[in-house]
Amino acid sequence: MNFGDSLTVVNLGVAAFGENVATAGGRCVSLAWQPPGQGDPQAARDLAAALADPRIDKANATAFARFLAARPGLVDIAAARDAIPAMRGARLVLHAGPPIAWTDMCGPMRGAILGAVVLEGWAGDVDAARKLVDRGQVELAPCHHHGAVGPMAGIVCPSMPVFVVENGAGGTRAVSNLNEGLGKVLRFGANAPAVIERLRWQRDVLAPTLRAALARTGPIELLPIMAQALTMGDEVHNRNAAATALLFKRIAPALVGGDVAGDAAAAALAFLAGNDHFFLNLSMAACKAMLDAAHGVAHSSLVTVMARNGVNFGVRLSGTRERWFEAPANPIEGLYFPGYSVADAAADLGDSAITETAGLGGFAMAAAPAIVKFVGGSADDALHHSLRMREITIGSNPAFALPALDFAPGAAGIDARKVVDRGILPIINSGIAHREAGVGQIGAGVTTAPMACFVKAVEALARESS
Repeated sequence: MNFGDSLTVVNLGVAAFGENVATAGGRCVSLAWQPPGQGDPQAARDLAAALADPRIDKANATAFARFLAARPGLVDIAAARDAIPAMRGARLVLHAGPPIAWTDMCGPMRGAILGAVVLEGWAGDVDAARKLVDRGQVELAPCHHHGAVGPMAGIVCPSMPVFVVENGAGGTRAVSNLNEGLGKVLRFGANAPAVIERLRWQRDVLAPTLRAALARTGPIELLPIMAQALTMGDEVHNRNAAATALLFKRIAPALVGGDVAGDAAAAALAFLAGNDHFFLNLSMAACKAMLDAAHGVAHSSLVTVMARNGVNFGVRLSGTRERWFEAPANPIEGLYFPGYSVADAAADLGDSAITETAGLGGFAMAAAPAIVKFVGGSADDALHHSLRMREITIGSNPAFALPALDFAPGAAGIDARKVVDRGILPIINSGIAHREAGVGQIGAGVTTAPMACFVKAVEALARESS
């Protein structure tokens, strides 16, 4: 080569190297790249083995087909103790995310657990509840260990009403608590008397009223509601206005024409009408039931759980079954309510990333350009996120069509191998909780799952399959 000619250079990795070429008069094209496996040679070898293993591809095809075949439907609203066998006769409180000790929990989760103890009547007030938990007299476990999911702190306790969602294609069942609305709520760590009173009203009035309506409607298929909501501007995670309205439309005639007392029916309908997030918990249970249908397929690298406990982020793969792969939760980049900043925020929190795991939420942002006003960014960012997620998924879900992409099916079925190989992290829409219990939501934004979770998962899968 004649070095008197102008140079055209492709630069991989550190952008500053390319800047030096440009300063010297050359032309440089910089590519964002880093070694797979976070630069760990053994992780890269494990990734190469997993990418070359035909058993993993075959297993993924099986797992993904089971996911696509799932037909989640709301079949009951019951007390958690009746829907979760481990709660019968036990002082058990479930929380969001992977396992974590009481002493290591973030403020919102600790506050929410104390509120649940008071709600159950195991202690008369929050101070007495703290002493009870400190002595180890309340069992704490992740929701995902008991077929459950919950947003933010994710608290489920025995007397709390839960949605019971079953996969009509057979074999899986999931539950989730009822959404409390916004403001001072248990899921953000609030536990004042007004919070407990609202939970009691949900248990004693709202849940029986909705259950009576469900008895008249029969099981409610959730996939059609979720699919239609995507065409109406929801991404069915942080925006559920359309989905909640569709549920309201389905339930209202059954309440008005049923045997429910008029004041209870009116109160239930008013609560749904004033809570655009009400469908979120149903969306989460539906996604959990769909993904559980794909769980437990030997050798599969399909991600079936992404969850956060306010300290760590955890993932599970279909092929590694009940093992968690964890790393510190990433910060959330977003918009804060007046008076708050990132310094006030808890780390990423909640089981609601089960929606992204199923191809909704951040994966479906193209369907909900209005969401960017809540989480930050632009309408173009929403499109970009949905397109980029195609790079790390096994396929797409025809049920989740995205109008802004000419009704193309949304990306679904996260392949842990592709995440590590391509360096693209799953995008997640998230609410932001204050780091202290009881303050509540202080913003919303976008975050990603940490790469280390997927590196660990692929290493484990490759070694199990060797």
